Amino acid sequence: MRVTIREVARAAGVSVATVSRVLNESGPVAGETRDRIRRVAGELRYIPNGAARSLSMRRTGTLGVLLPDLYGEFFSEVIRGLDQAAQRARFHLLLSSSHNNRHDIEAALQAMRGRVDGLVVMSPHIDVDVLADNLPESLPAVMLNTPQSTSEFDTLSVDNFGGARAMVAHLAEHGHRRIAMVRGPEPNHDARERLRGYRAALEEAGIRPEAALEVEGDFTEEAGFRAVRRLLALDVPPTALFAANDSTAIGAMSALREAGVAVPAAMAVAGFDDIPISRYLTPALSSVRVSINDLGARAMEQLVRAVEEENRHERIHQTLPTSLVIRDSCGSHRENGGG
Repeated sequence: MRVTIREVARAAGVSVATVSRVLNESGPVAGETRDRIRRVAGELRYIPNGAARSLSMRRTGTLGVLLPDLYGEFFSEVIRGLDQAAQRARFHLLLSSSHNNRHDIEAALQAMRGRVDGLVVMSPHIDVDVLADNLPESLPAVMLNTPQSTSEFDTLSVDNFGGARAMVAHLAEHGHRRIAMVRGPEPNHDARERLRGYRAALEEAGIRPEAALEVEGDFTEEAGFRAVRRLLALDVPPTALFAANDSTAIGAMSALREAGVAVPAAMAVAGFDDIPISRYLTPALSSVRVSINDLGARAMEQLVRAVEEENRHERIHQTLPTSLVIRDSCGSHRENGGG
């Protein structure tokens, strides 16, 4: 039989209310009494009734996270940051992947209703109206890299435009005039901002854009591999390649190696995100650094504040800066340049 809070109180010689204050950390109790209650609860193997505790505190102790995918180093690092920050605040996570399908997003949001105290949503395709239609107004939420600017939710975004612009400008400054880009998926907000940064840097460097040097992609290694084959088939191939993320850059470097094109001697390569494996490639990959772990941690810290400040009405909008990490793959090695 499950041990009840009344049995703990009787064994410790205190009231049920005192036990509740100690176990829920909801009020002051003398140190000796608090230690005795915790010792007795441990000896009796008392397990709090989660449902009853949630009702009494009007909290579930759980925060929801909705991500577009769970695969790859980028999302692993985001989740690690989210989880570490949630643990520090003594919350558990309920995690779901939406795969950017509107029906799946709506189903995930509906499934989390009543089960979480707040929600972090990272879905670069999402329509804010979908959120408004599926979330209670009282539920705190933080939008992570969502396309629309909205006053309804707290937001946290990455400076995708500035990071891409700085990397392409760096390539141009080192003599490259034919700079190709492997784009991310068309509807993706991050991908669009990185493409915008690429084009802005070309214009500022006085380089005429060429449609043939912009190749579609989808943030995968396969996309980078396929794109390089197309680019090498051009009458005048590019001398530099900027990939919309590191996974794409890794696929591109594999195709270049297979084709016998030396990196960076014959083609410079740079990516975006600076995932952990980037520094261990040969040659090591230049990239736009996003503090991925910090991205997750900041989003969770922002959500915890929103949950704890129930009557806060103003919304917080943050942008996470980027920086350049220049390694061997682009032929102009210098660590931690400005972005």
